[in-house]
This record gives sequence, structure tokens and C-alpha cells, in this order.
Amino acid sequence: MADAGATHDELIARIAEGDRDAFALLYRQCRPDVYRFAVHMCGSAALAEDVVQDVFLAVIGDAGRYRPGRSGVVPWLLGIARNHVRRSRHRRPVLPLPAEESDDGRRLAVERDPVADLIGQRREAALARALHALPARYREAIVLCDLQELSYEAAAAALGCAIGTVRSRLHRGRASLSRALCGKEQDGCDDGTTGNVAHRRALEARR
Repeated sequence: MADAGATHDELIARIAEGDRDAFALLYRQCRPDVYRFAVHMCGSAALAEDVVQDVFLAVIGDAGRYRPGRSGVVPWLLGIARNHVRRSRHRRPVLPLPAEESDDGRRLAVERDPVADLIGQRREAALARALHALPARYREAIVLCDLQELSYEAAAAALGCAIGTVRSRLHRGRASLSRALCGKEQDGCDDGTTGNVAHRRALEARR
């Protein structure tokens, strides 16, 4: 039986040796990270579930290729997820994030103070539209760094690019989100916040 206190690197090593308990434990611990990335990139809970399954099936076959001491297991898994998300985009169109009253929407929704519900719904919908309107390279950087709170180094490992590239994409993506959330012709939002603050508040609500 896999040790619940084992590191992710140790679990991967055991999976490479055929340890099913280690695989089950890694799945329980890392599935939320993979799912969260996939659902923000795909815009659909159903497609995200497909990506999660594809990722962990890949882990079974590729665990022996993992090299410990580099970026860590979660960025490695998100790198695999990124590849499957991109493949799914070629096979199927990206779906818009569901309305909150739908089953998928309730799974994505964040519990809010009833007093702020109306404002929260508006920001949630605006962020969903703006996020999925971004080029994939900018959306990936925002999802990894702002929503999943990975370090620049870990995000760079997941994306297979340089840290400077992550910083550049993140800067451009944030700027695009700010313009989309507050309007290209406005210096600030209607509640008096700047575009940068508005997009950060919206992102925090989706974590």
C-alpha cells in the first residue's frame, strides 16, 4: 500500500514499477489541479473530465520517463494536460463556460455572499468570456500563474518555454483581460477600479 506521506516524485517512481496504490494516491492528490487547468482551458466540465482521464492514462505509460528534481510532478502533469487540451481543440470546438444554473455551471460556481451575488455573477460571466477570447498561449499563462498560482518556473516547465516567455505572455494576457473587462475606451471600470484590479478580483473569484 502506498504511503500517504510519500512525495509526488516517490509516487511516480512506484507507479513506474507498477504500484497501483501509488497511482490511486497520486490521482486523488493531483486530479483537482489537472481538472482545474483543463476546465479553464476547455470551458467545459465534460471535456475537462476527458482530459483528466487522458492525462492519468498517459501517466501509467510515461511514469518511467519522468525525471525527478526538475519542475515537479504537478507542472509535468499540467504539461501533459496542455497537450491533450490542444488536441481536443482540433477535434472538437471549445465550448463556452456554462451558465450558472446548469449542472456544469454549478460545479464551476463559487459560493458568494448573497449581497454581492449580482456583482459576482456579472464579473464571473465577463471573465469567462474574456478568458476564452484570449489566444491559447495567453490563456495558458493566466490559468497557470493567476488561477492555479504556479511559480513562473513551474509554469515555464508546464508550457515548455522560458521563464521570460511566461512573464511576457502573462503581461499581455492580463492587459487583454483588463481591456476586455473594463472596455477599450475606458480608463477604469464603472465601480471606480482600474482594469488591472478588476481582472484580479475576477480571477480571485474563480480560484
